[in-house]
Amino acid sequence: MISTSGWRGWRLAGPIVSLVTLASAVLAQDTTGHRRDTASTAASVEQDYLAKRQATLSDIRATEQKLAALRIERIQVESRVDSVTARASEQRASQLLMSHEATALRSLDSVLTASQDNLLSQRDRFLSLGEAVRRRAAAELIVVVRVDSGYQLQSLDNVSVSVDSAPSTARHYSPGAIDALNAGAIDELYQAHVLPATHVVSFVAAINGSTLSKALAVDVPPSAVTYVQFAVRNGQLALSTWTSRSGTSP
Repeated sequence: MISTSGWRGWRLAGPIVSLVTLASAVLAQDTTGHRRDTASTAASVEQDYLAKRQATLSDIRATEQKLAALRIERIQVESRVDSVTARASEQRASQLLMSHEATALRSLDSVLTASQDNLLSQRDRFLSLGEAVRRRAAAELIVVVRVDSGYQLQSLDNVSVSVDSAPSTARHYSPGAIDALNAGAIDELYQAHVLPATHVVSFVAAINGSTLSKALAVDVPPSAVTYVQFAVRNGQLALSTWTSRSGTSP
C-alpha cells in the first residue's frame, strides 16, 4: 500500500522534473541563438575592417603618387632655376668682358671725332687762306677754243682741257655747235681764279677724225686776267695768250 506521503512526493517530483527539462531546453535554445549572433557580428566587423583597410591603402597610394609628382615638379623647377642662373651668369660675364671693349671704342670714337673736328677746322682755314690769297692776287685764267674760217669746214668733235694735271673739262659738240664754231663762235672751256704763278695748260681735240694735243706753260700775273686760246686752223692747233688788266677780253 502506498502511503500518502509517498504519493505526495511523487506528485511534487513530476512538476519539478518538467520544470528542469523546460529550463534546460530554454538554455539550449538561448545558447544556440547567441552563438549565431556572434558569428554574424564578427563577419560584419571583418567586412568593415577590410573596407576601411582598402580605403586606407587607396589613400596611401594616391598620396604616394601626388608625392612623386611633386618631386618631379620640384626637380623640373630646380633645373629651370639652374638654367636661368647659368644664363644670367654668362650674360653678366659677357657684359663685363665687353665693357672694356666698349670703353675702348668710345675712347677711339672721341679721338676720331676730335681729329675730324681738327681736320675740318684746318680745311676751313686753308680755304679761307686760299680765298684771301686769290682775292689779293686777283689772278684769273680763262681757256677758250675757236675755229678759224677757211676754205673747208672744220669738224671739231670733242675737246678736253686740264690745268696743272687737274681733272679736265670735256666738251662733246653737236652738229649745231660745230656749225656755230665754224661761223666764228668761241667756247669758254675753263675759267677759275688761280695763284699768280706758271700754270701748265693741256689741250686735246678730235679734229676731222684725228686727235691732236697741245700743252703750254702760261705765266699768270697778279691782278690780271690771262687768256689762253686754242684755234683750229686747217686741221691744226694754234695757241695764243694775252693778258687783260681790266679783266675784260680785248
